Amino acid sequence: MSTAHPTRYHPVSVLLHWVLGLALIGLFAVGLYMTDLPFSPQRLKLYNWHKWAGVTLLALSAFRLAWRLTHRPPPLPPAIEVAMPRWQQLAHHATHHGLYLLFFAVPLLGWAYSSAAGFPIVLFGVLPLPDFVPVSEELAGLIKPLHKLSAFTMMALVLLHVAGALKHQLIDRDGLLARMGLGRR
Repeated sequence: MSTAHPTRYHPVSVLLHWVLGLALIGLFAVGLYMTDLPFSPQRLKLYNWHKWAGVTLLALSAFRLAWRLTHRPPPLPPAIEVAMPRWQQLAHHATHHGLYLLFFAVPLLGWAYSSAAGFPIVLFGVLPLPDFVPVSEELAGLIKPLHKLSAFTMMALVLLHVAGALKHQLIDRDGLLARMGLGRR
């Protein structure tokens, strides 16, 4: 039996990484766009789509976390780990932990805001989801900026994650991106 560690992430991990990453960026962009629209059927349609996508990504994030807890990622290659300064290793881990936290916080805050504002989520227009909190204009006013702040924080971490990956690919040229299915090692 081999004791060698895999050098790449499992294909399911790779698929979840890219699907969730691209979907989060798209959902953030739609969120920015829809908030500036005047009240219209288009705005209502986008708000409903945003909620559906948020709940779907919440479910995928739960699956991703369960997968991650049961399928350990490959360790950093020793040469990369030795070459990375301690602050980069800490940033690497903090960014990943922050992203996982925000994968849940952002949609749950959005769901709570929608509940407090009195706009229930009806998934795909057919499945009513329970309200998280009672209808309360005051509570909605408290939650709305938290949803926005957490979404912007998540996008900042996504940008930091992408910048780190590009640094490894373009400056360090250490093949780290190959672990997530891009390029050869």
